[in-house]
Amino acid sequence: MTTDNAKALLEDRACEFVVPVIVLAEACWMSEYGKISIPTVSDFLRAVDADPRVVVVPLDRTVLDKTVSLTAITEMHDRQIVATALLLGEQGETVAVITKDTNLHDSPIVLSTWAHLRAPLHHPWSSVLTARKKNQSTN
Repeated sequence: MTTDNAKALLEDRACEFVVPVIVLAEACWMSEYGKISIPTVSDFLRAVDADPRVVVVPLDRTVLDKTVSLTAITEMHDRQIVATALLLGEQGETVAVITKDTNLHDSPIVLSTWAHLRAPLHHPWSSVLTARKKNQSTN
């Protein structure tokens, strides 16, 4: 996918953005240490909560089990992101990981696209989201 495809997904009001909790944790850390443009963790979390398209997915045993099998991915948080996308795919979801992280973008394991996020989802972290259509199952 291209940057234009990523932009189209981000602007599509029929898409949901599935955000593994590890992505939020990393973004909070980055905000706290001034590595992203959002001034405070509270501002960041408020922006996440304000967008009804965002669904936060917890790290649970199912995600963990899938995570430990992804040894080709060296970063643990990247494994959790990919595991979440793969599990959604196994449930019949059509998903794409939106990322500018080259470890994920270059991985053949999941369909990915690149995007630098701006409004309406003002999330300037490593930009990892899983997009899916709202009308699909959200098990």
